[in-house]
Amino acid sequence: MEHLLDNIFWHVLSGDQARFSVGDGRARRYAAGFSPIVAFPDPHSPDFAALAPFCARDERFYCDAWSGPAPEGWRIEADATMLKMIWAGGDPPDAPVPEAVPLGPAHVAQAMALAQLTRPGPFGPRTIELGDYFGVFDGARLVAMAGERGQAGRLREISGVCTHPDFQGRGHAGRLTRLLVSRMRGRGETPYLHVMTANAGARALYERLGFRVHKESPVRVVALA
Repeated sequence: MEHLLDNIFWHVLSGDQARFSVGDGRARRYAAGFSPIVAFPDPHSPDFAALAPFCARDERFYCDAWSGPAPEGWRIEADATMLKMIWAGGDPPDAPVPEAVPLGPAHVAQAMALAQLTRPGPFGPRTIELGDYFGVFDGARLVAMAGERGQAGRLREISGVCTHPDFQGRGHAGRLTRLLVSRMRGRGETPYLHVMTANAGARALYERLGFRVHKESPVRVVALA
């Protein structure tokens, strides 16, 4: 039986977060400004022709689970694999992170700059509107962040976990992730996340925290040709 995680972004974009997306029953994407992610009801037979009217030629999108030749009118710009991980621990104790600051509209420029530097995955200027995002600051400078992105039923995604290279090794990513897990579990939600297969360090961190690998999945970056 299919698990929601197997085609999670279709369930996200056609369900709980449909108001943040555009498209129809054949293809959907987050609306412009949010994370550039697309999804299809059958991820193994994506209808890119149905998606095209909702895309601009200068946009690049992440596409999950699909492999095969580039469809007509599109090009593949990156091809890799990622791990879908789901929370397997119990309900963790409250994990206060006094240095964590809620991020809002005033922090968008810094959040975008940090994401562009560290490349935690698809991130847009409106991504922090999809849930609660928290940051750690060094003075006025944002040096680490993490937050909530996709939601499908009781599944809630932890995303945008990143730390400036000058501030790595200080535990910011682990503390922010534990904070989000605690908040989600307190709401009766099950956290999940994505990590690139090649990122062994991040996988090890998430496994120590209580996540387990659900499956490995292809992930591509595509654009209109």
